[in-house]
Amino acid sequence: MFFTLPSFASPSLKSCLHRIPSRSFSFTSNFRYPRTPLRYGLKPELQPSFRQQLAQENVVPSFHNTVKFPSVRNQIIFFLLGSFTVYAFAANQTNVDTIYWNQILKSTGSPLYRVIDPSSEDLARVRHRTMVEKLRAGLTNLRDGIKGWPPVLGDYAAYLYVQIAQPIVDATEGRRVCWAIGVANTLVWLAWRFPRLKPVMDRSFTHSPLSGRSYTMLTSVFSHHSFMHLLFNSMALASFGSAASVYLTTQQRQDPKGLPESTVIYHFLAFFVTAGLFASLTSHVASARLKFPRMVTQMVAELSQKNLPTTAGSLKASSDTVRKAATSILPSLGASGAIYAAVTLTALAYPDSEVSIMFFPMFHLPAQVAIFGLVGLDVLGIIRGWRLFDHWAHLGGAVFGIWYHTYGMKVWNWFRKPYIVLPEWLVKTSK
Repeated sequence: MFFTLPSFASPSLKSCLHRIPSRSFSFTSNFRYPRTPLRYGLKPELQPSFRQQLAQENVVPSFHNTVKFPSVRNQIIFFLLGSFTVYAFAANQTNVDTIYWNQILKSTGSPLYRVIDPSSEDLARVRHRTMVEKLRAGLTNLRDGIKGWPPVLGDYAAYLYVQIAQPIVDATEGRRVCWAIGVANTLVWLAWRFPRLKPVMDRSFTHSPLSGRSYTMLTSVFSHHSFMHLLFNSMALASFGSAASVYLTTQQRQDPKGLPESTVIYHFLAFFVTAGLFASLTSHVASARLKFPRMVTQMVAELSQKNLPTTAGSLKASSDTVRKAATSILPSLGASGAIYAAVTLTALAYPDSEVSIMFFPMFHLPAQVAIFGLVGLDVLGIIRGWRLFDHWAHLGGAVFGIWYHTYGMKVWNWFRKPYIVLPEWLVKTSK
């Protein structure tokens, strides 16, 4: 399966505690005219004494009144601005690519294209044919460069090139972009293997709701600490991500209001990144507004059992209590939330499709039954308090997939509506 594993670094709660606020008190500046009870219209027996006033002014606030809850506002703003930026960039790049191949067909293709605009299928076909020609040219250049090699080594090098290039030619664009994401994830996984980089990876490639950082909601999507975590997520992404990209391509071509589109690469990347951000945001909000209050209640309860005052000062001194409670909110990482979105989108787009369990390939389940089973397992994990996987991130990805099946194409075409025809020199430069 594919899951988001929590990192086992214990977050510090120093940023969650305020200094105990102090309040000053003063007497009247004129001792000849003190503030007497009669002056304020109070009866003498109701006026608090000096000792009582002093005690009221020096009340030590409880931990509940001094603790600062993790922020969610900055993370929500980061999600909104980040999603808008990603989709605006992806839509613009799709428009540029579509204009470029449209001009290629009109100038070098059939004369018919000078009268009518090429369809999305025509643009994708010429794009794929050009890629195949480049790969063949690469094989020719390789053979020319290894002419001086021994025949056995030369043949083996050419064989390896064909074995790598052929799957690229046969794969869909969505599968190729999923492979590219897998390569990026592998590079981040390799960075985890260097002990000197571990502090940087812990800080910048895991998302901790207690850290206050927002950019880690994005970087943690491409981060995997263990090899098995990376392997399972990459396999699931290559399968369901490819199916989701086929659905996005089909919907764009069948939509009568849809704009011509030469490639689905940028659309799928925007979908993947935004789904990962939404899954991270869901996990963050759940930790900040559900888990953190329970953690505070747990710490206060343990102090009360030890007959200790539940003040910020005593809580700071009880490091064991803080450390034990803080383990309920751990940093998380992984692409499972984005993959859940692709799985959900695929199940809704192709309800008659079937999936098999990785370790039991002989058993086949309807796609919708499988995804509802996974969602039910995550709900049970939240209820039971399981902490091996980030169940809130999984649910966030599933919700995003459901939402995208209903509104995703409308949002994508809204971003692509400003179909600006760029100057020819700018189009050529961008290519």
